Amino acid sequence: MPALHPDFLRIPLAHRAYHNRGEGRPENSIEAVRAAINAGYGIELDIQPSADGVPMVFHDYALERLTGKTGKITDLSAKALADLPLLGGREGVPSLARVLAEVAGRVPMLIEIKDQSGANGPEVGALETAVAAALRGYAGPVAVMSFNPHSVAAFRAAAPDVAVGLTTAAYLPEDYPELLGAVCDHLRDIRDYDRVGASFISHEAADLARPRVAELKARGAAVLCWTIRSPEAEAQARRVADNITFEGYAAAKHA
Repeated sequence: MPALHPDFLRIPLAHRAYHNRGEGRPENSIEAVRAAINAGYGIELDIQPSADGVPMVFHDYALERLTGKTGKITDLSAKALADLPLLGGREGVPSLARVLAEVAGRVPMLIEIKDQSGANGPEVGALETAVAAALRGYAGPVAVMSFNPHSVAAFRAAAPDVAVGLTTAAYLPEDYPELLGAVCDHLRDIRDYDRVGASFISHEAADLARPRVAELKARGAAVLCWTIRSPEAEAQARRVADNITFEGYAAAKHA
């Protein structure tokens, strides 16, 4: 079971890269990636597939919020997405391969594969395999996670040398209307940690006091958290979490 690189425990992770649309660096953009590198921050980013199955760095399933264009990200090819400017920036939607080339091992990268099953179910595999292929030969600190345990398991089978973890939360039913109550109960208890070969969790910051988080940490799990938006929230989270994913301010760097 590969462990997280130590940099993941000491360098704050910029949520969707170090983004600020008003300053010309939209979330998950090459501009935001460059800003994170220049500031010495790690990078958390999201992966969705293009129509032709290429892993693209993009959070939403729909295009409109981030590009102004209607439709889904899976409607367009990788080339069309690369030519589609992100709102507030100059460049298009980057592929994972392009971001890897840009980062080139200089800062840690935490990659979240977005669920493609529709309800955190087992209908996964193609995107995970494509992400594993993109990471093959990459030498920098990198780790992969997902809210969907099936996705994590599929990726680990394709890339057994890469550290994997679970993105976890309180899973209040009102916050996850697309999930059945039994699924929320299962995921809330982080029951799949051992099954998927995880070495860390990235947990919802407001839920860090959950006993299961403390139990996993006592067993040696690294605990990251999301999403911190102020120094005050950071200080609170660090009482439990080993590191943070942050946005909207300049997080303190720790030796």
